[in-house]
Amino acid sequence: MVSQEWANLPAAVRRAIENRTGAVAATVSPDNGRNSDFLATLQTEQGPCFVKGVLTGTRRARAQQTEARVGARPNSAAPRLLWDVTADRWHVLGFEAVTGHHPSLAPGSPDLPMVADIVAAMTRELTPSPVELEQSTDQWAWSAPWRRLSTSDRELDSWDKDHLPELLDWEQHGIEAVRGNSLVHGDMHPLNILVSDRARVVDWAWSSVGAPWLDPAALVLRLIADGHTPEQAEEWAKTIPAYRDAPADAATAYAVLVFGMWAYRGVFPGLTDVARQYVRHRLGT
Repeated sequence: MVSQEWANLPAAVRRAIENRTGAVAATVSPDNGRNSDFLATLQTEQGPCFVKGVLTGTRRARAQQTEARVGARPNSAAPRLLWDVTADRWHVLGFEAVTGHHPSLAPGSPDLPMVADIVAAMTRELTPSPVELEQSTDQWAWSAPWRRLSTSDRELDSWDKDHLPELLDWEQHGIEAVRGNSLVHGDMHPLNILVSDRARVVDWAWSSVGAPWLDPAALVLRLIADGHTPEQAEEWAKTIPAYRDAPADAATAYAVLVFGMWAYRGVFPGLTDVARQYVRHRLGT
């Protein structure tokens, strides 16, 4: 969670920000935000500005460096990066302030076409990737959640335990299946999307270079979590050419990877159940 208020930031950090924005008159912190030590929309002499700050030398700082690299190469989905400053062991990014609501992904939602449009635009604009980042296949090879679960003392769900060898095989396939040359957001869910007259995608801290169908495939699980059947969610995703063209076994393998990630983390039991049922659907079990 956000741990700092504007008044509690070091004076040198506040000065560095105001050197870019002019005087700050007010701040509004969002309800959500787990990856920053400071997160707020600042009302400034130059207008509103969305600011993210982290202490340097931390895991969060490495993720924010990724977001800064993406923001430096504008695309139609992401808010523009306006400035980037470092002061008193803080790294701070200032973005265009984007307004809107987090979309509903429920069946019949009027937000769904706009979300599909922006994801389709991302797969077109960001292939090949305009930014050099870590490869998706390397990220998954390191995390390998089913491999980790197979060697841990964690108690597995009975279905997971019975099918662990098969899940491990699919994980190995998935690590290669995610390979590609597109800039992938990597954390697609409603809290990272804002919708007004069109959709925008925020928080690119976990981006990588991989297959162009990965972001729409991730949203398939989110649509199911919001009430779609697997078939309905896949039909929505197939309106996005990159997903429609993805090999069926690659999409299955990726679903197994995401299922494993949620099962390993153990903090999203509802999503883990959704992913398990979707994987069972894909495997026909």
